[in-house]
Amino acid sequence: MAQKETKTNVMRILDSEDIPYIVHTYETEDGEIDGVSVALKCGENPENVFKTLVTVGNDLQHYVFVIPVKEKLDLKSAAKSVGVKSIAMIPQKELFPLTGYIHGGCSPIGMKKKFQTVYDETILIIDRIYVSGGKVGLQIELNPEALLKITEGSTANLVQ
Repeated sequence: MAQKETKTNVMRILDSEDIPYIVHTYETEDGEIDGVSVALKCGENPENVFKTLVTVGNDLQHYVFVIPVKEKLDLKSAAKSVGVKSIAMIPQKELFPLTGYIHGGCSPIGMKKKFQTVYDETILIIDRIYVSGGKVGLQIELNPEALLKITEGSTANLVQ
């Protein structure tokens, strides 16, 4: 008998909204869980695989930015996109208590709280996007427009 797939919070949310998605699992034993390695393990162009970054603004509010895995977040552009003077990455130890996700498994879908979420504008020119499925070793492939809608996200030029 086939083992039942364990659904993550991300999958349950997508199912509840009738948003189609494809689950991709990848091997993590080698410790290579950086975004580019994950993209290659999934057989996907790294330009379609996005990482989720959690920041804090000078206003002490948290903001989520989702950018292609090969890219680096431009902090000035990111701050401008949410209307604050400056932002900084949160310390890694704060990620789980704040979002419910661990480093390497942070998804823009289903965080503990609703945060303002901004995607790099390249999301508008790709057909399929990959984001974390909510745990290390799991990626979710879905339509970028559906992802923007379910996270109430906006877009901006976020990379250097």
